[in-house]
Amino acid sequence: MPSGLVALLDDISIIAKAAAASADDITVAASRAGAKTAGVVIDDAAVTPSYVTGLSPARELPIIWSITKGSFKNKLLILLPGALLLSEFLPGAIIFILMLGGGYLAYEGAEKVIEKLGGGKHGKTVDDVIENPEEFEKQRIAGAIRTDLILSAEIMAITLNEIELDVWWERGLALALVAILVTVAVYGAVAIIVKMDDVGLHLSKTSSVAAQRIGRGLVAFVPYLLIALSFIGTIAMLWVGGGILLHGTHELGFHALYDATHGLENAVQSTTGSFGGLLGWLTYAALSAILALVVGAIIAFVIHKVLKIGHAEEAH
Repeated sequence: MPSGLVALLDDISIIAKAAAASADDITVAASRAGAKTAGVVIDDAAVTPSYVTGLSPARELPIIWSITKGSFKNKLLILLPGALLLSEFLPGAIIFILMLGGGYLAYEGAEKVIEKLGGGKHGKTVDDVIENPEEFEKQRIAGAIRTDLILSAEIMAITLNEIELDVWWERGLALALVAILVTVAVYGAVAIIVKMDDVGLHLSKTSSVAAQRIGRGLVAFVPYLLIALSFIGTIAMLWVGGGILLHGTHELGFHALYDATHGLENAVQSTTGSFGGLLGWLTYAALSAILALVVGAIIAFVIHKVLKIGHAEEAH
């Protein structure tokens, strides 16, 4: 075989090995970053069913599909190019974007707590009389996509902050991989959740006694599931938002809150034996949520009482 061809094949082999290593690095980076975004993903999955709850069952999946398409557009066409430009030319801005997102999550979580405590709701919900269902559906889709943009920005910023890839296109592939997997997982889960009662209703009308029992169980279970998801979504917003604010203040040079929180976490962890890891983490999560509740309540007060701005109609 001519030496030139041997050299060419050898070069191709080296390139292939390098590409395989890069693909492995991208997958590892994406999986590690994906784990860090778990709290925001839980929030996204918990919040989204509220946008179709109470609307016509026939419109549930089309609405979810519209929101899913909007989410893909948010992540891949808007946030991904922006994230790559920031990471390449202005990496120091990422922490400020994370802080803004953390403040938004704190505000949204505090709003839900205030409303539950009787502080009044802001914006039209499915509990109100809907005069124009088509227009209301459009508003809820638009609201869901706007909320998804904020949550997706947090996911992309967290991912960008976690991955350690020097080449811009590798960062881009890792971000795209996380974006696609998160979107499919979140809205696939949402579709299953909102159709569970329909499946249960169908099973309850079959001739099988076992299927009827399962169907009636599903129908009875779904309302409690939605309530639980709403509660989990609120906790997730406060926990994630507070954690981002704590980390952000630490990164910006204000260490008091971060050190005090982690100090208490370590104290609990070191004094509670075999449950130390779990209880320590719960302590940190609880303190993060309390911080977010305080910050979010202040933001809500300024927006509604000082600036007299009403909550957007897409409020959860």
